[in-house]
Amino acid sequence: MTRRRGRRGPVRSPSHRVWLLDLDNTLHDATLHAFPRINAAMTGYVADLLGLPADEADALRDHYWHRYGATLLGLVRHHGVDPAHFLRETHRFDDMPRLVRRNDRLRAALARLPGRRIVLTNAPAAYAEAVLAALGIAPLIERVVSIESMRFAGRIQPKPSRAMLRRLVATLRTDAARCVLLDDTPANLHSARAVGIRTVLVTGVGHRKAVRPVPRRAGRGRRIDLQVQSVTQLRREALRPVQETP
Repeated sequence: MTRRRGRRGPVRSPSHRVWLLDLDNTLHDATLHAFPRINAAMTGYVADLLGLPADEADALRDHYWHRYGATLLGLVRHHGVDPAHFLRETHRFDDMPRLVRRNDRLRAALARLPGRRIVLTNAPAAYAEAVLAALGIAPLIERVVSIESMRFAGRIQPKPSRAMLRRLVATLRTDAARCVLLDDTPANLHSARAVGIRTVLVTGVGHRKAVRPVPRRAGRGRRIDLQVQSVTQLRREALRPVQETP
Protein backbone atom coordinates (compact mmCIF):
# COMPACT_ATOMS: atom_id res chain seq x y z
CA MET A 1 0.00 0.00 0.00
CA THR A 2 3.04 2.30 0.01
CA ARG A 3 5.52 3.76 -2.39
CA ARG A 4 9.05 3.10 -1.20
CA ARG A 5 11.83 5.63 -1.66
CA GLY A 6 15.40 4.75 -2.55
CA ARG A 7 17.12 1.47 -1.80
CA ARG A 8 15.60 -1.02 0.55
CA GLY A 9 17.26 -0.62 3.91
CA PRO A 10 17.85 -3.18 6.64
CA VAL A 11 14.87 -4.63 8.43
CA ARG A 12 14.18 -2.38 11.39
CA SER A 13 13.29 -3.40 14.90
CA PRO A 14 9.64 -2.82 15.79
CA SER A 15 10.92 -0.62 18.62
CA HIS A 16 11.80 2.19 16.18
CA ARG A 17 9.70 5.33 16.39
CA VAL A 18 7.63 5.85 13.22
CA TRP A 19 6.74 9.42 12.31
CA LEU A 20 3.65 9.60 10.07
CA LEU A 21 3.75 13.01 8.42
CA ASP A 22 0.78 14.65 6.78
CA LEU A 23 1.78 16.75 3.76
CA ASP A 24 -0.40 19.78 2.95
CA ASN A 25 -0.56 22.38 5.72
CA THR A 26 1.65 20.21 7.90
CA LEU A 27 4.97 20.07 6.07
CA HIS A 28 4.20 23.10 3.89
CA ASP A 29 1.64 25.86 3.49
CA ALA A 30 -0.76 24.76 0.75
CA THR A 31 -3.27 27.56 1.24
CA LEU A 32 -1.56 30.20 -0.89
CA HIS A 33 -0.97 28.36 -4.15
CA ALA A 34 -1.69 24.63 -4.13
CA PHE A 35 -5.15 24.48 -2.55
CA PRO A 36 -6.74 27.27 -4.63
CA ARG A 37 -5.62 25.56 -7.82
CA ILE A 38 -6.66 22.10 -6.65
CA ASN A 39 -10.05 23.37 -5.49
CA ALA A 40 -10.65 25.18 -8.77
CA ALA A 41 -9.62 22.10 -10.73
CA MET A 42 -11.95 19.88 -8.68
CA THR A 43 -14.86 22.27 -9.12
CA GLY A 44 -14.21 22.39 -12.85
CA TYR A 45 -14.02 18.61 -13.00
CA VAL A 46 -17.37 18.20 -11.23
CA ALA A 47 -18.96 20.91 -13.35
CA ASP A 48 -17.84 19.28 -16.60
CA LEU A 49 -18.75 15.79 -15.39
CA LEU A 50 -22.28 16.63 -14.26
CA GLY A 51 -23.05 19.68 -16.37
CA LEU A 52 -23.45 21.92 -13.33
CA PRO A 53 -22.77 25.64 -12.93
CA ALA A 54 -19.61 26.41 -11.00
CA ASP A 55 -21.34 27.36 -7.75
CA GLU A 56 -23.37 24.13 -7.62
CA ALA A 57 -20.34 22.05 -8.53
CA ASP A 58 -18.34 23.72 -5.78
CA ALA A 59 -21.08 23.08 -3.22
CA LEU A 60 -21.30 19.42 -4.23
CA ARG A 61 -17.53 19.01 -4.08
CA ASP A 62 -17.49 20.53 -0.59
CA HIS A 63 -20.40 18.33 0.50
CA TYR A 64 -18.58 15.18 -0.55
CA TRP A 65 -15.44 16.33 1.23
CA HIS A 66 -17.28 16.84 4.51
CA ARG A 67 -19.32 13.64 4.20
CA TYR A 68 -16.60 11.22 3.07
CA GLY A 69 -13.35 12.94 3.98
CA ALA A 70 -12.40 13.34 0.31
CA THR A 71 -14.24 14.70 -2.72
CA LEU A 72 -12.98 11.74 -4.71
CA LEU A 73 -14.89 9.24 -2.55
CA GLY A 74 -18.20 10.91 -3.25
CA LEU A 75 -17.51 11.06 -6.98
CA VAL A 76 -16.56 7.39 -7.07
CA ARG A 77 -19.53 6.26 -5.00
CA HIS A 78 -22.22 8.34 -6.69
CA HIS A 79 -20.90 8.99 -10.18
CA GLY A 80 -18.54 6.14 -11.03
CA VAL A 81 -15.50 8.39 -11.50
CA ASP A 82 -12.15 6.75 -12.25
CA PRO A 83 -9.89 7.73 -9.32
CA ALA A 84 -6.70 7.82 -11.40
CA HIS A 85 -8.25 10.15 -13.96
CA PHE A 86 -9.64 12.47 -11.30
CA LEU A 87 -6.36 12.70 -9.40
CA ARG A 88 -4.34 13.26 -12.55
CA GLU A 89 -6.63 16.02 -13.84
CA THR A 90 -6.93 17.89 -10.54
CA HIS A 91 -3.29 17.83 -9.40
CA ARG A 92 -1.36 19.19 -12.38
CA PHE A 93 1.61 21.17 -11.08
CA ASP A 94 4.38 21.53 -13.63
CA ASP A 95 5.61 24.61 -11.76
CA MET A 96 5.88 23.08 -8.28
CA PRO A 97 9.45 24.35 -7.62
CA ARG A 98 8.14 27.90 -8.07
CA LEU A 99 5.18 27.38 -5.74
CA VAL A 100 6.87 25.47 -2.91
CA ARG A 101 10.14 26.82 -1.59
CA ARG A 102 12.98 24.75 -0.16
CA ASN A 103 12.82 24.83 3.64
CA ASP A 104 16.16 24.24 5.35
CA ARG A 105 14.68 24.62 8.86
CA LEU A 106 12.14 21.90 8.10
CA ARG A 107 14.85 19.66 6.70
CA ALA A 108 16.97 20.11 9.82
CA ALA A 109 14.00 19.41 12.11
CA LEU A 110 13.08 16.22 10.28
CA ALA A 111 16.69 15.05 10.26
CA ARG A 112 16.73 15.32 14.06
CA LEU A 113 13.72 13.04 14.48
CA PRO A 114 14.89 9.56 15.51
CA GLY A 115 13.33 6.66 13.67
CA ARG A 116 11.43 6.31 10.41
CA ARG A 117 9.77 9.19 8.55
CA ILE A 118 6.79 8.36 6.35
CA VAL A 119 4.49 10.78 4.55
CA LEU A 120 0.82 9.85 4.95
CA THR A 121 -1.33 11.98 2.66
CA ASN A 122 -4.73 11.97 0.98
CA ALA A 123 -3.04 13.58 -2.01
CA PRO A 124 -1.85 11.57 -5.05
CA ALA A 125 1.67 10.18 -5.14
CA ALA A 126 2.98 12.29 -8.04
CA TYR A 127 1.89 15.50 -6.32
CA ALA A 128 3.38 14.41 -2.98
CA GLU A 129 6.70 13.48 -4.57
CA ALA A 130 6.87 16.87 -6.32
CA VAL A 131 6.20 18.75 -3.07
CA LEU A 132 8.84 16.77 -1.16
CA ALA A 133 11.40 17.43 -3.88
CA ALA A 134 10.62 21.15 -3.91
CA LEU A 135 10.92 21.33 -0.12
CA GLY A 136 14.30 19.60 -0.30
CA ILE A 137 13.29 16.86 2.15
CA ALA A 138 12.71 13.90 -0.18
CA PRO A 139 15.93 12.10 0.90
CA LEU A 140 14.71 12.11 4.51
CA ILE A 141 11.43 10.34 3.72
CA GLU A 142 11.42 6.54 3.74
CA ARG A 143 8.19 6.21 1.75
CA VAL A 144 5.01 7.97 0.69
CA VAL A 145 1.61 6.51 1.54
CA SER A 146 -0.72 8.29 -0.88
CA ILE A 147 -4.45 8.09 -1.52
CA GLU A 148 -4.02 5.67 -4.45
CA SER A 149 -2.49 3.10 -2.13
CA MET A 150 -5.25 3.33 0.49
CA ARG A 151 -7.46 0.83 -1.33
CA PHE A 152 -8.95 -2.10 0.56
CA ALA A 153 -11.89 -4.39 -0.18
CA GLY A 154 -12.30 -2.75 -3.57
CA ARG A 155 -12.60 0.84 -2.34
CA ILE A 156 -10.38 3.72 -1.31
CA GLN A 157 -10.21 4.37 2.43
CA PRO A 158 -8.15 7.52 3.07
CA LYS A 159 -7.67 9.40 6.32
CA PRO A 160 -9.46 9.44 8.71
CA SER A 161 -10.22 5.74 8.09
CA ARG A 162 -9.32 3.71 11.17
CA ALA A 163 -9.19 0.53 9.11
CA MET A 164 -6.56 2.10 6.87
CA LEU A 165 -4.50 3.22 9.85
CA ARG A 166 -4.58 -0.24 11.41
CA ARG A 167 -3.53 -1.83 8.15
CA LEU A 168 -0.73 0.68 7.72
CA VAL A 169 0.67 -0.08 11.17
CA ALA A 170 0.60 -3.80 10.36
CA THR A 171 2.30 -3.19 7.01
CA LEU A 172 5.06 -1.23 8.74
CA ARG A 173 5.65 -4.17 11.10
CA THR A 174 5.45 -2.06 14.22
CA ASP A 175 3.09 -1.26 17.06
CA ALA A 176 0.59 1.59 16.95
CA ALA A 177 1.99 2.96 20.22
CA ARG A 178 5.36 3.50 18.51
CA CYS A 179 3.79 5.61 15.76
CA VAL A 180 3.18 9.37 15.88
CA LEU A 181 0.85 11.13 13.41
CA LEU A 182 1.53 14.80 12.69
CA ASP A 183 -1.49 16.37 10.99
CA ASP A 184 -3.38 19.66 10.74
CA THR A 185 -6.82 18.00 10.71
CA PRO A 186 -8.27 17.03 14.11
CA ALA A 187 -10.53 14.32 12.63
CA ASN A 188 -7.48 12.49 11.29
CA LEU A 189 -5.78 12.72 14.66
CA HIS A 190 -8.86 11.52 16.51
CA SER A 191 -8.98 8.36 14.38
CA ALA A 192 -5.27 7.79 14.90
CA ARG A 193 -5.61 8.14 18.67
CA ALA A 194 -8.51 5.66 18.61
CA VAL A 195 -6.24 2.97 17.14
CA GLY A 196 -3.40 3.71 19.57
CA ILE A 197 -1.24 6.08 17.50
CA ARG A 198 0.20 9.12 19.29
CA THR A 199 -0.94 12.44 17.85
CA VAL A 200 0.48 15.90 17.20
CA LEU A 201 -1.75 18.72 15.93
CA VAL A 202 0.15 21.19 13.71
CA THR A 203 -1.68 24.53 13.80
CA GLY A 204 0.61 27.21 12.42
CA VAL A 205 1.03 26.10 8.79
CA GLY A 206 -1.73 27.25 6.49
CA HIS A 207 -4.03 28.29 9.33
CA ARG A 208 -5.11 31.90 9.65
CA LYS A 209 -7.10 31.54 12.87
CA ALA A 210 -5.79 30.74 16.32
CA VAL A 211 -6.51 27.29 17.64
CA ARG A 212 -7.13 26.79 21.35
CA PRO A 213 -4.10 25.07 22.90
CA VAL A 214 -4.24 21.37 23.61
CA PRO A 215 -2.60 20.08 26.82
CA ARG A 216 0.88 18.72 26.25
CA ARG A 217 0.00 15.38 27.80
CA ALA A 218 -3.21 13.57 26.99
CA GLY A 219 -5.54 12.77 29.82
CA ARG A 220 -8.32 10.20 29.93
CA GLY A 221 -10.62 10.71 26.96
CA ARG A 222 -8.34 13.16 25.16
CA ARG A 223 -7.72 12.49 21.48
CA ILE A 224 -4.72 14.76 20.78
CA ASP A 225 -1.44 14.37 22.65
CA LEU A 226 0.41 17.52 21.67
CA GLN A 227 -0.06 20.74 19.73
CA VAL A 228 2.70 22.65 17.93
CA GLN A 229 2.68 25.51 15.49
CA SER A 230 5.26 23.95 13.21
CA VAL A 231 7.06 20.67 12.62
CA THR A 232 10.25 22.64 13.26
CA GLN A 233 9.28 22.75 16.97
CA LEU A 234 9.41 19.00 17.36
CA ARG A 235 12.93 18.86 18.73
CA ARG A 236 11.99 21.16 21.54
CA GLU A 237 8.49 19.95 22.36
CA ALA A 238 7.52 16.60 20.89
CA LEU A 239 10.17 14.05 21.74
CA ARG A 240 9.75 13.76 25.49
CA PRO A 241 5.91 13.62 25.57
CA VAL A 242 5.72 10.83 23.00
CA GLN A 243 8.45 8.58 24.39
CA GLU A 244 7.30 5.17 25.53
CA THR A 245 6.73 4.72 29.23
CA PRO A 246 8.73 1.96 30.92
